[in-house]
Amino acid sequence: MSAVIARTRFSVLDRSRTREGHPPAQALRDTVALAREAEALGYHRFWVAEHHGVPGVAGSAPTVLAAAVAAATGTIRVGTGGVMLPNHQPLVVAEQFGVLESLFPGRIDMGLGRSVGFTGGVRRALGRGREDAEDFAAQLDELLGWFAGTSPTGVHARPAEGLRVPPFVLAMGEGARVAARAGLPLVIGDLRGRERMLRGVEEYRALFRPSPWAPEPYVIVSGTVAVGGTAEEARRLLVPEAWAMAYSRTHGTFPPLAPAEAVLERAMTDKERGFYESGLGGHVAGTGDQVAHELESVLKETGADEVLVTTSGYDRAALLDSYRRLAALFAPAR
Repeated sequence: MSAVIARTRFSVLDRSRTREGHPPAQALRDTVALAREAEALGYHRFWVAEHHGVPGVAGSAPTVLAAAVAAATGTIRVGTGGVMLPNHQPLVVAEQFGVLESLFPGRIDMGLGRSVGFTGGVRRALGRGREDAEDFAAQLDELLGWFAGTSPTGVHARPAEGLRVPPFVLAMGEGARVAARAGLPLVIGDLRGRERMLRGVEEYRALFRPSPWAPEPYVIVSGTVAVGGTAEEARRLLVPEAWAMAYSRTHGTFPPLAPAEAVLERAMTDKERGFYESGLGGHVAGTGDQVAHELESVLKETGADEVLVTTSGYDRAALLDSYRRLAALFAPAR
């Protein structure tokens, strides 16, 4: 086993992807079931995401889903990847995580992002605009202040005040700089944009200021990792998500996942085919040996402390098999 991989934490972010022929409720139940498996396999964290108005994603309320995941597990850390802070009032976010930490002490992570709704309609429905992302640093400072009890309003966030819920910033570019200046751990992706990721990590480390939350930089790299018995099995797992991305780029909406065999039989336009092939490329995918080699390279390049795996797939059995094969690389005794 690789010494670099062995000393690295591996975690899971599941986006509760909907699947053709299955209701959104099934996607949420699948997320909870995957969390139980991830815990048994030795993954360090299990995070859930926030999306609004997206047909292909059922996870719209991450703190609610995190509560269900935490209740169904016993030891794995549970959190959000992430709550999009510009969409919410920091007080409400603090209250929600205060409740989670009170119910599941010592297991809750607060992953935070700076994105707003992807479409104008969603932003209007949320009462937000693109410019709200520019206030992320101030929003983050206000949120952490509710836990510290330093709000100048005289209001107290109950039951959050006095609790320690580890914050993480999901970011590239300006968000990475915000994380560094605030002295918070950074989650950065994706693995396909290796050069951009490296630039973000380097800038984060250069600008990092120690804080009560993190005395030194902590880097989590995120992206798709697919492990199969053969390279073709691993590639097949990527097919539904690659097609969903191609469809979204050509039709303007992100759809539920389709079975790989249905995608492979499709007659695609040249434009669709281009986006589809692009969506299949650049991921960490292959046999166990191939993935181990690629992961070792990524970890040496980035110096990352942790890998957050974001793989989605229509075939849940194949997806779970991939997570099992990956776990065998970092926890072979299990």
